[in-house]
This record gives sequence, structure tokens and C-alpha cells, in this order.
Amino acid sequence: MTEPGEFDYISAGFEGIWGIPPEDVKDDISRLLDAIHPEDRERVRANIEASDQGLRDEAYEGRVVQQDGSVRWVLTRQVLLQNENGEVSEVVGICTDITEQKRREQELELLNRIVRHDIRNDMAVVLGWAEILEDNVDAEGEEYLQKILASGEHVVELTEVASDYVEMVVSNEEVTVELVPLRSVLETELSLREESFPEAEFVLNDTLPDVEVAADSMLSSVFRNLLNNAVQHNDKDAPIVEISCNLRDDDVEIRIADNGPGIRDTKKDVVFGKGERGLGSPGTGIGLYLVQTLVTQYNGDIWAEDNEPTGTVFVVELPHAGSSRAV
Repeated sequence: MTEPGEFDYISAGFEGIWGIPPEDVKDDISRLLDAIHPEDRERVRANIEASDQGLRDEAYEGRVVQQDGSVRWVLTRQVLLQNENGEVSEVVGICTDITEQKRREQELELLNRIVRHDIRNDMAVVLGWAEILEDNVDAEGEEYLQKILASGEHVVELTEVASDYVEMVVSNEEVTVELVPLRSVLETELSLREESFPEAEFVLNDTLPDVEVAADSMLSSVFRNLLNNAVQHNDKDAPIVEISCNLRDDDVEIRIADNGPGIRDTKKDVVFGKGERGLGSPGTGIGLYLVQTLVTQYNGDIWAEDNEPTGTVFVVELPHAGSSRAV
């Protein structure tokens, strides 16, 4: 058995990631630790030592400074192998170069900051100026002013969708599903949508069940996007959105129905695809893709049905606290 701090075998790809010839670290792990970025060194050392002692078996990230000064991001997993007595006999280190992944994450995070702060702040100023003009335009100008206000509010809303999407994409961790109170989340989103769309009528057909569902903090984004979708893709002068809930043995079924133009049968299975656009929608298509991704991560389901006489019903099924499918 290899002694602690020694390597029994080093793969051919080692030097490409670490920038160190395998023979230089074969019997001297300090060369490996010296290559770790100073800001990450103590954290990585603690992970290595914990694995050697059989206390930890998990993946961790760290930056590697190669001999030419270039920096690579490395994801390391230390797999603990036990002997027949249940004792740790060997530790297998698996390193993956994730530099490109980290670069993309950093770019997305930068884009997110630009969208959420710069664009959002500028649009808030534009909307403020537009609202000041409301008492200073004639009847003909009023129509165009309302279009400016509606478009500006839509841009602000898109910053929220983009932010939620970026948060989901750049997260390296699996979604931590927990029990979330359905009533408070849905009531909050309904109230906010009523403020955002005063021309629409939101009808709650049933008392919302006081139940916890398997989800996380982004459950609000699911309902925000579905409720927005029901109004923004609606061709009626007075959009009507009906919300109902059905508590069942294993899950809660939430139905969000609109009186819009509906969705063709050929589009129902693909409407959640990334980049799909609904009937002349000015949006990016990310909203419904985000919704389906989140609901799937909650071990739930979502689909679209026809409403009568016109429109679409989006149906969301979420496991509740009493279900074996919940956390």
C-alpha cells in the first residue's frame, strides 16, 4: 500500500492539468500543493488531509498556477477505497480541468450583473421620466406613451428571468429541494402580477391549500413566468387568468388557465424548449424553459392543455410534504 503523501500511479494527463512532470511529484506531494493558488492552498490542503484520514469524500475546486504563470481551474474528487476491515487503504484522486467552464460562468455572472444592475437601473430612470409625461401628452400621444411604459416594464421583467436563468446555469451544486409553503408563494406572485397587469383579471377559483411542496427559493419564478405568460401572450383586450389547485394523495396540481389564442397541438410538446417563442412573442423563450427545468428538478411535472372555449391551461404537479416523492 502506498504511504500517505506518496503516489502509486499518475495518469498521462496529469502534466497537462498541473504543469508538473509526474516524476517530480511521485514521492513529494509538496510540489503538488505548491502549485495550488495561494488563496486556495489551505482549503485544498485541508481537503487532502481529511481524505487521507478517511473523513471526507467529496469534490472541491481550486486554481492551479502552472510553471509558465497560467492559471487553470481544477475540480478534484478524492475517492476513498477501503480494505476488508473497512479501513481506508487508498485514496484515488480524479482531477478534471474546468477552466473553460469557470470562464463561461464568470462571463454569465458578469452579464447577469450588467442585466440586473445597469439595464435595470437605466430602465427604472426611463420609466420614471415616462410616468412624469403622463399629464403632459394629448390623447394621441397617450397611446404611444402607454406602449413605452409597457415595453419598459417588459424589459425590467426580462432582467428577472435572465437572472433566474443565470443562477440556475452557473450553479455547480445540485438543487437542494426543501419543503416550501405553496400558499404564501403563490399568493405573493398573484398580488405582484395584479399590480403589474392592471388590465388583466386574475381569478382564484379555490382556496389555496395550506400545504408545503417540494421546491426551493426559485418556486416563485415558476409561477411568475407562468402568470406573466398568460397575460403577455394573450390577444384579448381584457385577459382573464384563472388559478385553481387540487390537493391529491401524492401531489398538488396547480392549473393556470388563460383566455388567449391557445397553443397548437404540434407545439405543446416543444413549447418548453429553450429558445421557443410563443405566437408573436417579443420574449426570448427562456421563461418556459426555466419553468420546466425547475419543476423537473423538484421531481414534479408540467404540461399544457387546451382551455375552453379558447386559451391554454398550464398544469403544474408538485409533490407535497406527505408524498414519498418529496424530500
